[in-house]
Amino acid sequence: MNSSSIHNSQIPTEYESKHSKWIRKMLHAYWVVVIVHFLVQLGCYLFLKYDLALLDFIVNVLFWPTAISMVCILLSSYVNRRFPSCSFTTMSVTSTVIAWTLIHVNYDIRIMLAICLLPIFASVLFFNSKRVWFVFSLQMAGYALLLFDPAYRAYLSSFDMVSIPAFLIIATYVAQIIVTSGVEVLEDLQQSMEAKQELIVRNAIIAKQSKTDGLTNLYNQSSFKDFYEKAFEYANSGMSLHLALIDIDNFKYINDTYGHRVGDIILEKVSRIIQESVTASDIAARYGGEEFALLMLEQSFEQAYNLVEQIRQKISLMGHLELEGAAITVSIGLKGYNLNLSKDKLFEEVDACLYAAKRTGKNKTVTSLIPA
Repeated sequence: MNSSSIHNSQIPTEYESKHSKWIRKMLHAYWVVVIVHFLVQLGCYLFLKYDLALLDFIVNVLFWPTAISMVCILLSSYVNRRFPSCSFTTMSVTSTVIAWTLIHVNYDIRIMLAICLLPIFASVLFFNSKRVWFVFSLQMAGYALLLFDPAYRAYLSSFDMVSIPAFLIIATYVAQIIVTSGVEVLEDLQQSMEAKQELIVRNAIIAKQSKTDGLTNLYNQSSFKDFYEKAFEYANSGMSLHLALIDIDNFKYINDTYGHRVGDIILEKVSRIIQESVTASDIAARYGGEEFALLMLEQSFEQAYNLVEQIRQKISLMGHLELEGAAITVSIGLKGYNLNLSKDKLFEEVDACLYAAKRTGKNKTVTSLIPA
């Protein structure tokens, strides 16, 4: 796989969205380069020996290089705002024009040639091999255009004519190595992030599975006990709390007659009705076998009673093809918290209410306020 294909498949979209910001920063950097060049040239003319007439210096050293550079930067800034897809190209052309304009003005300062490396290494930020070599071609074009100036060509030795292209090729090759290495690092980071995200998701699934019943998708008994203990603490602080136990009537008969697969389907249907009926502040769980537990918080006793009665009636009115169209019923025990009850005592009394509902005809809700 070449580096370009790696770029297309591995560089995150969020990473590419930062390109416009990087281009703005590079253009700001070129503003600094242009201003510094202007001030340094002016300072050199004023305080050092300078072999140019004043008018020649102002026009050819200060005005035209600065004006060309400023126009290019302003044009690139406009393109970056209005046509982001073209912003890299215009920034690369801008940086090339500025670099070779300044080199042309200062060709007698050999170290000035290093400024043409700035566009090449700026392209590394985009982690794209084609862009790196595109910028290289612009630098070669800038160098070739400069050779049309007889004064510049006369200044260069035969060694310079060969070494400058070699210098650009080597710099671009180094930039290419940086791009390839950077893409590999980004790929490793992305894979590490994906593995971490997968682990987080897996842990979340495991955590959910440890708290919920696999068949009904309600909380399991262990989770319910934790919630019950916490809810009881809140109830001691003044929050209302009601506990209901719901048991499917004649469930053993269903399993024995129709099989456990049908029994599982009935459990799923009952749990679905419970889930659809409870509010966001309620906690429903499969407590064991065909028995469900329901914690109702921040409700009056009448609201809690109406809720469990709604559940009971919905279940009793639903026919089941798995039972040849027959309906099933549930018995419910319900009781509210009061200061005289411990959490164990409350659970025992609700369980007693459920037993009373079973014993006195089933398909009913028995509470501490309504005689069985």
